[in-house]
Amino acid sequence: MRLNQITLPATNIAISLQWYLDMDFELIVDSPDYKRLLAPDGYNTLSLSEVAKLGVGPAPRIYFEFESAATLDEHVRCLQSKGFLFAGAPQDQSFGWREAWISDPSGNQICLYHAGEMRLNPPWRVGYS
Repeated sequence: MRLNQITLPATNIAISLQWYLDMDFELIVDSPDYKRLLAPDGYNTLSLSEVAKLGVGPAPRIYFEFESAATLDEHVRCLQSKGFLFAGAPQDQSFGWREAWISDPSGNQICLYHAGEMRLNPPWRVGYS
């Protein structure tokens, strides 16, 4: 089994669609209240479903992985040059990941990150020897 698609709520689907297109996603399904986009990796998909308002309480966070810290940093700089506003510069975390956080137009939390081996094989992994 492979996780392939995430659907995010969009309070203004036109604005959200343009935001993801500007992040280099490709539109592959275009319905009035539903959009499906192909991720820049050419394999995974992300969809937007129009909602009147976001739910209350905890919400999922979406993570997009980069092959290296340098690639992540360059991509963040590129998006910033297009006007994307990040919560801060990419930062190295105590758990070994490098992260840059941004919110999409509907308020969904998006993390651009590099983790390398720490993503699947951290020293504290269950059963890790």
